[in-house]
Amino acid sequence: MDDYPLEYFEFFVSFNEGDYYTCHDLLEEMWMTDKSNLFLKGLLQMSVAIYHYEYGNVKGARVMMETAYRYLQEYRPKYWGLDLEKVYPFIEKSLETFPKDIDRVPYEAANELPKLPKIWLYLEND
Repeated sequence: MDDYPLEYFEFFVSFNEGDYYTCHDLLEEMWMTDKSNLFLKGLLQMSVAIYHYEYGNVKGARVMMETAYRYLQEYRPKYWGLDLEKVYPFIEKSLETFPKDIDRVPYEAANELPKLPKIWLYLEND
């Protein structure tokens, strides 16, 4: 397995635990050292989208997930040990799941929004 930054490994653990806020912090720290890396920014946007959605910000989630879709495109099919062909169905299904006629719901009502699909992220040998 390639020698990735420790934060990258920690991102996978945090993502699979559902701690999307920590995912944001981990990826942003790495991205700040290489702002041309749209792969990291795409994963960052995907994590932020889920976080926004969980708190009722549907419009923010939609915008972030659309951005993630665009940023990760050039890294398909696989980059840094992540099979993006397994990530894209999640992104596409999430975009279909976000209600089109709602921008925001109160935090207390966020659990009434349609549930996003499940995805587990993991590294694969290149």
